[in-house]
Amino acid sequence: MATITTQPNVPKPLIDNTGDDPTSRAPLVLGDNDFTSITDKVAGIAAGKPPVSWWAAFIVAASMLGILGLLIGYLFATGVGVWGNNQPVSWGFPIINFVFWVGIGHAGTLISAVLFLFRQNWRTAINRFAEAMTIFAVMCAGLFPGIHIGRPWLAYWLAPIPNQMGMWPQFRSPLLWDVFAVGTYATVSLLFWYVGMIPDLATLRDRCKNKYGQFAYGLFSLGWTGSSRAWHRYEKAYLLLAALATPLVLSVHSVVSFDFAVSQLPGWHTTIFPPYFVAGAIYGGFAMVITLAVPARAMLGLKDIITDRHIENCCKVMLGTGMIVAYAYSIEFFVAWYSGHHYEQAAFLNRALGPYQWAYFTMIFCNIIGPQILWFKWARRNVFTIMFAAMCVNVGMWFERFVIVATSLHRDFLPSSWAMFTPTWVDLGMLICSFGLFFTFFLLFCKFLPVIAMAEIKTVMPQAHDIQHEPGEPYNPDEGQADYRPDHPITEREGH
Repeated sequence: MATITTQPNVPKPLIDNTGDDPTSRAPLVLGDNDFTSITDKVAGIAAGKPPVSWWAAFIVAASMLGILGLLIGYLFATGVGVWGNNQPVSWGFPIINFVFWVGIGHAGTLISAVLFLFRQNWRTAINRFAEAMTIFAVMCAGLFPGIHIGRPWLAYWLAPIPNQMGMWPQFRSPLLWDVFAVGTYATVSLLFWYVGMIPDLATLRDRCKNKYGQFAYGLFSLGWTGSSRAWHRYEKAYLLLAALATPLVLSVHSVVSFDFAVSQLPGWHTTIFPPYFVAGAIYGGFAMVITLAVPARAMLGLKDIITDRHIENCCKVMLGTGMIVAYAYSIEFFVAWYSGHHYEQAAFLNRALGPYQWAYFTMIFCNIIGPQILWFKWARRNVFTIMFAAMCVNVGMWFERFVIVATSLHRDFLPSSWAMFTPTWVDLGMLICSFGLFFTFFLLFCKFLPVIAMAEIKTVMPQAHDIQHEPGEPYNPDEGQADYRPDHPITEREGH
């Protein structure tokens, strides 16, 4: 069979791969790319000098991280009175930020593990930095329980250490559930992220010209040789870790929701919280994936690898989970009404009509109304509407946590104990600067580690299947694992 010939030195134009053609799969890598060019692009990011935009973003993020360190130092030196926490709102911003950041990490595990098990090939371009997003979001989440205890030198009490002090007399405490859930989630996510990078770290090892870089990449690539035996072991380990990580997508935020659901407080004591929190976590996580992917692919020159189709698929998943969240909001009010319980009804009326109604309606607009623009294809192709919808969800999911915590606590059973919660400048500063911690590590990851899974992205390219057709030949969808059409480049078929 003849090979297709093209004119030399004529780059192929980027093709709109967002269309749905039932006779073939859309290409997932655009441009005139082959295995070598993919390796050159991704490895060149780690080996070359970062662009000016990277330096600008890193300086801002690192400055915010420095301010966060100063705020934490001020908190330790002064005490938790610098926060707006009071009675009855004794949790306040730390627990709000904790639940928010744990939720951000969910999309990384979903893209990595669940979509891998379901053989969704479009995950290959975005799974690596989505996994990194998970690790850094869990780091941000774990920060807040550690500083919330008020006596940081006793933070080891959070761990289920041997029980000589009687700290864990039984296993019914939601705080102990959080220790196991978040600890397991962070461990498995870190392993999954690291194991997936081993072949790419070996590539950077072989290309690095700095002896310190060669040593570091060589150390973490674990002596990778690329042999058939190594690939066999690697693929088995990756599959097992994916199967292990998949239940975590459902379990971790379900366990976090038990912090609320096992209480007797109106507005919290509800069985809808576990699925509601999981859907909201995936919703907010995919919004953060979009928030990172859109500027990162422009800054690092990866638009032909992280294509419009990848962004559009993320938008569609965000729309689907957003509808689940909207349904959960409505069911909450229905359950409160149907229960006939006056405390429960008062709690939800207070959310919508009480002194925090501005926060409730901000949540409704950002999580339900704003993202509806993504139903239109033109909106899913426009970078400004995509970022608008993603930022709406990022803001809305934080306000969802604020509404759940603050409005349920500030008015409970006794009017004599009612009080308003007002965050202080330390609360607001820690919330804003926690993004500095997140983005600092994300930018360092983009510079020094392979931001794209090179070994995986090559498996969805046509060169991996080595089937070519003459442009005049009739299209046969049943031949091989990749198909050529005159109006499309070679495209990979479902299943590989």
